[in-house]
Parts: sequence; C-alpha cells; structure tokens
Amino acid sequence: MKPWYLLGLMTVFPLFAIDYPKTAMVDHRDDYHGKSVEDPYRWLEDDVRESMPVRDWVTAQNRVTDAYLATVPNRQKIQRKLQSLWNYERYGISPPRHEDYFYLRRGDHYFSFRNDGLQNQSALYVQGQSDAAARLLVDPNQWSEDGTLALANFVPSPSGNLIAYGIQDSGSDWRTWKVLNVSTGQPLDDRLEWLKFTSVAWLPDESGFYYSRYPRPEAGQEFQSLNTQQKVYFHRIGTPQTEDKVVHARPDHPDWGFGSHVTDDGRYLVIETWVGTDDRNRIDIKRLDRAKQAVRPLIDDFTALFDLIGSQDNVLYFRTTQAAPRGRLIAIDLDRPDASDWREVIAESEAVMTGVTQVGEKFVVEYLKDARSQIQVHSLSGEHERSVELPGIGTASGFYGSSKHPETYFHFSSFNQPPSIYRYNVISGERQLIAQSKVAFEPQRYVVKQVFYTSADGTRIPMFITHRKDIAMDGSHPTLLYGYGGFNISIRPGFDPSRIAWLEMGGIYAVANLRGGGEYGEEWHKAGTKLDKQNVFDDFAAAAEYLIDEKYTSSKHLAIYGRSNGGLLIGATINQRPELFAAALPQVGVMDMLRFQHFTAGRFWTDDYGSSANPEEFQALHAYSPYHNIRQGQRYPATMVTTGDTDDRVVPGHSFKYAARLQSAQDENGPPVLIRIDTNAGHADGKPTAMIIDEYADMWAFIARHTGLVLPEAF
Repeated sequence: MKPWYLLGLMTVFPLFAIDYPKTAMVDHRDDYHGKSVEDPYRWLEDDVRESMPVRDWVTAQNRVTDAYLATVPNRQKIQRKLQSLWNYERYGISPPRHEDYFYLRRGDHYFSFRNDGLQNQSALYVQGQSDAAARLLVDPNQWSEDGTLALANFVPSPSGNLIAYGIQDSGSDWRTWKVLNVSTGQPLDDRLEWLKFTSVAWLPDESGFYYSRYPRPEAGQEFQSLNTQQKVYFHRIGTPQTEDKVVHARPDHPDWGFGSHVTDDGRYLVIETWVGTDDRNRIDIKRLDRAKQAVRPLIDDFTALFDLIGSQDNVLYFRTTQAAPRGRLIAIDLDRPDASDWREVIAESEAVMTGVTQVGEKFVVEYLKDARSQIQVHSLSGEHERSVELPGIGTASGFYGSSKHPETYFHFSSFNQPPSIYRYNVISGERQLIAQSKVAFEPQRYVVKQVFYTSADGTRIPMFITHRKDIAMDGSHPTLLYGYGGFNISIRPGFDPSRIAWLEMGGIYAVANLRGGGEYGEEWHKAGTKLDKQNVFDDFAAAAEYLIDEKYTSSKHLAIYGRSNGGLLIGATINQRPELFAAALPQVGVMDMLRFQHFTAGRFWTDDYGSSANPEEFQALHAYSPYHNIRQGQRYPATMVTTGDTDDRVVPGHSFKYAARLQSAQDENGPPVLIRIDTNAGHADGKPTAMIIDEYADMWAFIARHTGLVLPEAF
C-alpha cells in the first residue's frame, strides 16, 4: 500500500502518457497582514535527511523522471557529446567550476588547479621557480569514490610555504578547513569545523590566520536552521580549534557577518562587516603591531561598498560606490580618516568598476562596459597608463598578484572561445599566452553578437546571442534563453562546454542581461529589487519576444533556463507568460517568496527581495512568488525542475513544493512537469564532473524533445 503522502489516483497526461504520484495536500494557512495564504505542500519543507515521507516522495518523483528521460530520443548521444566537450585540460585557482582559470603566485610558489578533462574534481598543483614541472599537492579525487568530497577553496600563506584549504561534502556550504605543509605535502594536525561563508587571512609570519565561524548548529538542524551570530576568530597553527580566540563579535547584531583581511605589511587587520547580500558594508580595523589596541570602526555605517584593495604605509585603498554607483577608487589615510579627507585616486567612469588589484606598484582595474570586460593599468597616484588588449568580446578575470612583483595572470574566454591563460607584466605591458584549452569543436562555425532590445517600460536591455554563422532567420531554430537578474551579479560572456553542446545540437543560445544584475552599476541593480522586482520578469519576457520578432525562433521552439535566483525567474515568468515558451528549466530556484528567509542562508536575500514581514513588500512578493501564482488548469510549458537533496543554500523544499503544485495544476492535456533530484549534491559548488554531465544530458535532451530540435546528421 502506498504511504499516506503518496495516496490518491494517478493523474494521467494522455498526450505524453506519464503517471504522476498524487502528492498529499495539507490544510495549512498562514496569516500575512490580514491575508490568509494557503500552503498545501508545507510538509515538503522537512529535511529529506530526517523525514521518511519526504524521502519517499523524492524517490517516487525520481522514478517517474528517470522513466520519462529513458524514453527521450538521443539522450545517450547528447551525453556522449557532453563528455567529449568536457574532456579538455583545464587550469585555474578556482576548483569547483570551469571558469576563472589562471595562476596564483605566493612567494616563489605558483599554485594552480588542473583537471585532465573528466576528473570529478580538479586537483591542486604547485610549482617553484626552479622546478621543471608542477607537482601534485592535493588531489580530492582520492577522498571519495563518487567525487562528492571537494576541495572548495585554498589560501596560501604569504610565502606559499603553507596552505589552508576547505573541504566540502556533498555540495553543502559547510566547510572543514585544514592546513598543509607545501614542501612536504603533508597535512598538519590543524582542523577547523563548521565554517561557512568565511575568509582566511594569514599573518605575515605565518603563525596563524583569522577566519569567521558560526556556532555549531543543533543536531538534525545542520542543513535547515538559520545561520546567525558569526564571529571572527584567530587560529594559531599547531593548536586545537577549541583554543581559538574570538577577535571580533557583535552579539547585538546576530545577522551581521564578517570577512577578515591582513595588509601585506602585517600592520592592520581589516574587518569587513556585511549584512545579507547587500554590497554595502562597514569597515573596522585593528593595529596588529600594537598588542593592546582594540578593534575600532573606520566606516561605521552601511551606506556604500568598501572593498579593500591594498595598502601603502598608513594609507588603505578601497574600491567604493560611495558617491559613485558605478565605482571609484579612494585612499584613506588612517592618520586622517574622516570622509572629508578621503582622496579620490581613480574617478567613476561610464563603465562599471568591478574589481581592482594592486600588482607591482600598479593598479589593475577591471571594468564592465555593456557586460564586456575592459582592463586598464593605472599608477598608484591614479594616472591611466595603458589598456590591456583582449582577444575579443568576452570576459577577462584574475589579475591577482603582489605589490612586490610586476607579474600577474589572467584568464579570457567567450561563448565560443575556450579558456586561455595569459601572463601579463604591468610595468612593460607585455602579454604572453601560456596555456590554451583545446576543445573538440570548431569555434569559427559560430558567431557571438550583442543586441539591445526594449523592455516593457522602455528600458534598453543588452543580450548576447550565439549561433551558427549560416542560420536562416525563419523562426525555426530551437533556442535556449538564459537569465539571472539579481544580487548585483553580472552575467558575462564565458565558455561552458554545456553551451557548446547545445550549439552543436543545432540550437541557438541567448543570454539576457536583466535589471537586478550589476551590468550597469548599482542603479541597474536596484531597479530589479524589492518593489521593482517585476522589472526583471518584464525584461526576460521582452528578450523572448525579441528573439521571436527577429525570427531567431518561435514560441514552440523556445526554452528558458535559470538557476537559483534565475530559477525564481523561470518560475515567475512561466506563471506570467506560459504561452511564450515551449519548455522551461528552473534549477535550484527560490520558489516560495513568503518563507525563503526562514531557512539557512535565506535571510541574507531580504536585501534584494524584501520580506513578507513587511506589508508593502509582502504584496509585491505574493504577486510574483512562483509557488503561490500557479493557476489550476493552466497549460504550462514542458517543465523539468532540478535540485539537490543536500542543497543548504536554497533548500530543496522550494523546488519540492513548487513541482508538486505545478504537477497538480497543469492542464490535463499539457506537457510533462518533472522534478529531477540529485542525491548527495548541493547548490552547485563541489558537484562532481560526472554528475554535472548527467544533469546537462537530461536537461538538454528534455528541452530538445519539447522544442522540436532534431540533431544534425554529423552529431
């Protein structure tokens, strides 16, 4: 007999012949400012690790999804293509993903991550200046058979003789940190547990480092409970974590979080205080060469972003949005710290200043102009000296280094250009290609172009479109439109083998740079937040209409995709404009906009979304919340929701509740509504390569079927 939570008649969609378990509904209502709101699938919020009913529901849903995907034509061909495209040697200092490939120098040591192509996790290598070849330092592929233990991050000491590194289990945001001797390759006894959202800042003498930690959660609540009361600790090498000393805490503000930085000369500890995802922060400082000096405020309010770039004697350099929504660089003399004495080093420009590094007594400044990278080199006094020539329309990143050395490295890629790594000398301007990934496709077959279209309120929105050079504009091409639109995050041109697979399948790939992102600075970001969040959905729908009007595609050939905040985007958009799309892929989405703040990191997002506790913001949230705006009997696009059972950032209950309600509401003759739930997988970081490939194979096969895509003969 079926458990109570799966009881009921099987709903049959005749056109696609799929049987769905009828998920149990409960009579639960919440009162929001006098309005009663039903939540019939509240029980699906329970932690899948602790709840047998939820675990059985996951098993039942995966069984249905797996059976359906097994019938999709060419799914195996698509997976083989993905494996072929993924099988290229990659380099980087950022292990979890396939972007941001470059080298990091500390002292005479050069650190980089490498992956031979299909390894589940990238391994960390080190090379000395006199070494003929790099040496394997840490290989997380040896930690678990299924690849779900990952090397999440590492921070080398100033000389590079030691590294602190974080271990991630099954995609959780929690990390266990250890310390390793680079010369011997042997771990030390140091072990720090229950760290999340932390920086690591070494002392120059390498006797220890600063980090941030939340209290250990209660048993059974590790992946559901809110994260509050973070504190800054100092860990001395060779001592147990229980002896770590609290350096800074604000128990009067349990929602505050902290990041620590030590200036290169070791004189100052700089503590950044953040709240949620808002870029605006406070800055506190402590003199490290004066043992008795307490932490004291330098910037004691949350009016703007202050991003520490470097120091020179008593002067600290910050990238800031203070009086400059697109960013500028300022110098603060700690002997005269009043705002009236701040000195502007590099003024705000039309492009958005997205990053600054101090390398070889120069500033390397990263700008974003219409979502494309521009790089400039400035003197320490602020004069522009040169622009760094880039290989085309794309994204350049990296430029890490030291004020002692003029050498830095950067990575460049675009939608149709695999990653390349360059060495750059900030003094001479010499650029040298040192590595270029070789991927099994022909980039010259494809074109990347940028267009601009008009949203509902007349705002001009940029969009990148990548397609074969020889297509006819007849509206017949299956097209995948991606969007995000939130948290001041800019979506830039970059290489991803999954996108190339879609192009090789014969599809068009488009990316809309929606409001809510950071493409045009803080004003662009704020125009897509809180009471103005509807602008993001309007921008996305207008992108779809542009692609249809310009005859790239048509509604019956158009699929949409987004993840996390982008999953919210997909859910809200197909509720508002279901007729516009053939298929949808909402991935790890924030789907219940009235309750997101009650779980793990959800409280951080109220800066962008607002909160249902606020009457005015509740009205806006309730108006677009994907879970709450599903209409019974509406014909929705073919939809496959994806999530991971160990996602403790956007807890999977969001996707569970949304999928259950959408399955129940879908028109009886409508296309399928599926949910695909990875086990031992989190939000994204640390996911093994094999699991990533399987997921994309399922997603691309699903939307290919429902957009009418026919694989080329040569595929």
